[in-house]
Amino acid sequence: MNRLIYIMGVSGCGKTTIGKLLAQELNIPFFDGDDFHPESNIAKMSSGQPLNDDDRQGWLDTLNNLAKKQIQETSCVIVCSALKQKYRDHLSRDIESKTKWVYLSGSFQQILERIYSRANHFMPSELLKSQFDILEEPKDALQVDISLTPEDIIKIIKSELMETSEFGLFGLGVMGKSLSRNLARNGFKISIFNRHVDGVEVNIAKNFKAQFPELSNASAFDDISAFVNSLQQPRKIMLMVNAGKTIDFVIDDLLPHLSENDILVDGGNSNYKKTKERIAYLKAKNIHFIGTGISGGEEGALKGPSIMPGGDKAAYKLVQAYLETISAKDRNGLPCCTYVGPEGSGHFIKMVHNGIEYVEMQLLAEISTIMEASGKNPDEIAAILDSWKENANSYLLDITASIFRKKEGEDWLVKKVLDKAGNKGTGNWTTIASAELGVPGTLIASALFSRYISFYKEERLLLNKTFKGVKSSKLNISTNEILEAYQFARIINHYQGFKIIAEASRSYSWNLNLSEISRIWTSGCIIKSTLMRDLVEIFMETSNLLTHPRLIKKIKKYRPSAKKVVSQCLLNDITTPALSESTQFFNGITTAYSSANIIQAQRDYFGAHTYKRLDDDSGKNHHTIWD
Repeated sequence: MNRLIYIMGVSGCGKTTIGKLLAQELNIPFFDGDDFHPESNIAKMSSGQPLNDDDRQGWLDTLNNLAKKQIQETSCVIVCSALKQKYRDHLSRDIESKTKWVYLSGSFQQILERIYSRANHFMPSELLKSQFDILEEPKDALQVDISLTPEDIIKIIKSELMETSEFGLFGLGVMGKSLSRNLARNGFKISIFNRHVDGVEVNIAKNFKAQFPELSNASAFDDISAFVNSLQQPRKIMLMVNAGKTIDFVIDDLLPHLSENDILVDGGNSNYKKTKERIAYLKAKNIHFIGTGISGGEEGALKGPSIMPGGDKAAYKLVQAYLETISAKDRNGLPCCTYVGPEGSGHFIKMVHNGIEYVEMQLLAEISTIMEASGKNPDEIAAILDSWKENANSYLLDITASIFRKKEGEDWLVKKVLDKAGNKGTGNWTTIASAELGVPGTLIASALFSRYISFYKEERLLLNKTFKGVKSSKLNISTNEILEAYQFARIINHYQGFKIIAEASRSYSWNLNLSEISRIWTSGCIIKSTLMRDLVEIFMETSNLLTHPRLIKKIKKYRPSAKKVVSQCLLNDITTPALSESTQFFNGITTAYSSANIIQAQRDYFGAHTYKRLDDDSGKNHHTIWD
């Protein structure tokens, strides 16, 4: 990866000498920032007047543009004073994660004596003092004492910035291994870590490194201190360990070895509330924490996942290049990675992503069950699913077709899979979050509870004997009607999922961009689909899917089939909880006058909770003695 090295400090600290030597040592271009000052600035400085911020603005723009252009081709060294943090922010704008700062530090007297000792180099002490007065020492730079020899300074810079790793990966489970290889294949020098447990986990990182040629330049560790010390500061460490208490244990293990402004990136499926707590906890210790959702599974992590970072935006900019480079790319070539928002918003939308995923999986299971009840064998079901790709393509549709084709011997493997569906908690969290936010995420709850029901295998077998349903007769529904019912339910699923996100954005003041979220879900992630691609444009026009003309037209087209399929399944004792709930929810959300009037009257009867009247526009609360 190309990088930009800025050498900074007050006049007389030796920036130009060190910059030229470093560029020569690394065989990369060198630029002196002073050469890019406009004539007006040069004249002002020559007369002994210090530059003000207005004087510097155009100069900073010029250097920033130079840096961005240069870094497209190769690494380079630029020297300039950059005495204030806002100057450095300006100079590294849009290339923060590719920028390295070296601060040459010395005392006022030390530098003044150095200036006076140089031939043809004179600066009034007042002008030098003005530089020290405005100097804001950088917190995220490599600080080097100018009393060292130039040769020693170059050795330190090379050792700290060029020989150390730029990114660390902590935890080599399935996802951690794939992300490590992804980072290395994209040219990043990384350090990888996995714990050492005698007799259980021994030399995991070293053995993993030896397996893959792309990891030849990676550094492998099972000692935390050595791992952390192998990284450039501010350190950037992605945690790929199990969500929950394990994250807290890892943070506690890392903290004694970290320095101010280091960045931890939690790439697991953590609860967004815990992420918010961890951000606050680490902020008090001057450590940045970025909660990052990652979707795509093992293959996605290796080839390019969808990445959803949330937390401190300034800290994100320092890891932006790494995450965007390894992410999937959308159809326009843009990274499927974006800064989502503050606090735990990154993990929140990953949680909702998984909730939507639960429903998409459940719907495919249900329509497959319907086709099986109609007499189709797995090969025929796979062929039907393939035929739907023109109108309803998605990653999950594609893998489901592959699942139905897979044989073991003469029989289909899917028939041998135990019908107990597991879960890791995100569907549960999404259901809880929707209830807390007051959003009817009914399909996600339905898909979640369907998994819970599946786990009662023994009880289901017992009750099946007692309450054996009617044997399915020939279902009076066509394959196209099943497709349209499936499409109808998918629209409702996405409506509910994004409604949860929209309400969280409003409630927590996150200012989430629904169009951008749907865009990063168009590639690399489990719920990527042609429908998701449509949503990118739709969310540019509305935040409510059911009000958009394109989806209104589809809903009206698909609804009759959804009603027919659900009713036929009910009559034939075929379980379709998600399909059924999509029609029930739609009936509810489109009912002008609901049965809630009765609920509210009941509440007032037994609890004096009061009610409002349709014939009273004042908003006054009413109470009645009902008996």
